[in-house]
Amino acid sequence: MVNIGNMYGPNFSFLGVPQCDLDNPASYRDADVIIIGAPIDSGTSHRSGAKFGPQAIRMGDYLPHDGERPHLSLRIDGLKELKVFDAGDLLMPPGNLEESLKVLRAATEKISRAGAISVILGGDHSIASADVAGIADHRGFGKISMVHFDAHADTGDLQFGALVGHGTPMRRLIDSGAVRGDRFLQLGLRGYWPGDETLEWMRDKGMRSYEMTEIHHRGMKAVLDESFATLTKDCDGVFLSVDIDVVDPGMAPGTGTPEPGGMTSRELLEAVRRICLELPIVGIDVVEVAPPFDSADITAILANRVVLEALSAIAARKKGIGYSPTRNLLDR
Repeated sequence: MVNIGNMYGPNFSFLGVPQCDLDNPASYRDADVIIIGAPIDSGTSHRSGAKFGPQAIRMGDYLPHDGERPHLSLRIDGLKELKVFDAGDLLMPPGNLEESLKVLRAATEKISRAGAISVILGGDHSIASADVAGIADHRGFGKISMVHFDAHADTGDLQFGALVGHGTPMRRLIDSGAVRGDRFLQLGLRGYWPGDETLEWMRDKGMRSYEMTEIHHRGMKAVLDESFATLTKDCDGVFLSVDIDVVDPGMAPGTGTPEPGGMTSRELLEAVRRICLELPIVGIDVVEVAPPFDSADITAILANRVVLEALSAIAARKKGIGYSPTRNLLDR
């Protein structure tokens, strides 16, 4: 693996956390979390630009990049309580999607074997077929369940004749056996794809997909309540994949395939917080941030906060800190 820092723009880390080199294990000894960028958008089917996502997510903050962020509600600083390192962007040559995904798969396997959680900054969603598979190469196929936030199911068999693309990664994971279909949870689906043939395949694989309308009427709490037991049964860990287009484009316009009618940013952040507080997370990716289509950086800022919310909750879980959404923030 070639350590190149950040592929597009100046080299700086996520919120100022220490940098490391994946080829030098001493640089990330005892790491809890290692952040890597996957700057590629060769898998997009519509508007490209997600290769600039990792850089935008790293800089999506109005506070000093000083390596600390005390969480107001959880009363913990995930960047201080956890040993978090940023390995920069992986070398992902534009136009060579399959080779780029091999590099990513090797990287997440290495991070998993080091005992750390991978946090991958995308990039388009094709990266999920590799980053989850890399962790499964270490932990065992079928031993990782998955929570997938997205407007789209990403379970297509082909994308314009290609097996690999941002519309196919979840099928690739399930077909390969890396993730079991009956341990695969999707939230936020809506719009006008996929068709009946793909939906029948998803049903036959035992997937559970919550359309945005169901979440709206039942509430996110009820949906998560009934899902967590399934996610932890016969599995050792949970991978969280967040496509930023799960959020309504009015709040997250900087993405390649916007679909109206999505979650609010608050709903997503609260769901990510709860998932990372209550489930054994082994990996996270945040994908499809396309800065060329953003407005006032609001999509990049949201993606930055998704990562920070997850890290804060993982730190709270590690310390055994409970959380009540109705607690007064001044109460200890």
